[in-house]
Amino acid sequence: MALETVKRLAARILKVGKSKVWIDPSQIKEAEKAITAADVKKLIFRGIVKVKKDFLERKDKKEKKHVRKGGKYSIISRKRQWINRIRPIRRFLKKLKEEGKIDNQTYKKLRSLAKGGFFRNVSHLKLYIETHKLIKEKE
Repeated sequence: MALETVKRLAARILKVGKSKVWIDPSQIKEAEKAITAADVKKLIFRGIVKVKKDFLERKDKKEKKHVRKGGKYSIISRKRQWINRIRPIRRFLKKLKEEGKIDNQTYKKLRSLAKGGFFRNVSHLKLYIETHKLIKEKE
């Protein structure tokens, strides 16, 4: 029981865990007599109680791996994601209008749908146009 107390006090003084405290096996009787923190400090000074050394280097100390901190959208913000999605859709709609494949009314309708976030990407827009038969047939 007294040896556990010595370990606990030594761990607190040396600022390490209890498992890191080493007590000299040949001096256990003397270590058991120590009951106060001052007694334990004397044992530490005399070298009866020491801190166990780490023989293996910890992996995280060896390779300082960078961990990215931040939220869900910290790499590409939601705004940038929106810009990357809406610009090609609007370009495609403009091209269709200029080529005369869709009329002005259809263009406005599709553009407002795009603004509302209806289309995921250009291929989704093309699919919508095909299913609703919005492209004018050339005569």
